[in-house]
Amino acid sequence: MTNYFSRSRPSNASEMAAGNVHAAAVSEERVSEVGKTLMDTELPLASRYRALFLLRNVATDRCVEILASCLNDPSALLKHDIAYCMGQTRNSTAIPHLAQVLKDTKQEAMVRHEAGEALGAIGDEEALQHLEPYLNDPEQVIRETVQLAVQRIKYVNNKASGDAILTTDSPYDSVDPTPISDETDVTKLAQFLVDTDKSMWDRYRAMFALRNINTDESIFALAQGLYCEDSALFRHEIAYVLGQVQNAVSFDALRDRLVKVDENCMVRHECAEALGAIASPECAKLLHEYAKDSEAVVADSCQVALDMAAYEQSGDFQYAGAH
Repeated sequence: MTNYFSRSRPSNASEMAAGNVHAAAVSEERVSEVGKTLMDTELPLASRYRALFLLRNVATDRCVEILASCLNDPSALLKHDIAYCMGQTRNSTAIPHLAQVLKDTKQEAMVRHEAGEALGAIGDEEALQHLEPYLNDPEQVIRETVQLAVQRIKYVNNKASGDAILTTDSPYDSVDPTPISDETDVTKLAQFLVDTDKSMWDRYRAMFALRNINTDESIFALAQGLYCEDSALFRHEIAYVLGQVQNAVSFDALRDRLVKVDENCMVRHECAEALGAIASPECAKLLHEYAKDSEAVVADSCQVALDMAAYEQSGDFQYAGAH
């Protein structure tokens, strides 16, 4: 999961007008035109990302079909964001396409992970048959992703237990892998977040609670999750939510993980995009430095993040889907 453009910020009035695109407002002809942009491998990634997020916002069956056609793109970065967007549409026609990516061991781990998480985001019980074979996958990031996705699907479909079902929709225009914790004390949430004896589900709940509290204290506590060595998946999700809140108090922690060359590439890439969302001059300087990183997905993320930073500073709402 990444935090890019319309995903990275809570909507304000101007952005809502630009970004909340309804299917009825966009013609099939326009969807096809945008699809051609997405599929054009000769275009810069930034241009293709703009097309991606319009299709995500429209979310018709045709949009899902176009997104699915790009799941074998040469760019692992773009493929994994396509999988993410397919899940965020919550359109069940995406399920077979995402299931195929999850089972394809020739796909990069970050792409398979995103497909698994997207199946969870859709929330349809039909997806369980595609996820459950990977509950004990030998690859940790896949195993943990699938476990969370299965738990989310069972959670959102559990209408008979009598328990209050908390929403997994966030105030940041995203569908989260878990609901937020009902704890509100930042100190307790901070302790819970980094407690590796707790379940990943409950640590994620603490993560999203800290994000939603959104004070300097809570975001600094959240950033400490980047130093938890037990799970790359967890660190990457921490970086993702830090990009959503765009608080500069997280700069040091994000920098530390981006520059750590032996860190998992999906964590480094997410740190780069979070820095792009923060969009400060020191973030841009760091991103320029790593835009030629030897890891392609990191270099691409820095380039895309620099474009994101320019967007944040320009007030242009194009990335949110305004056409």
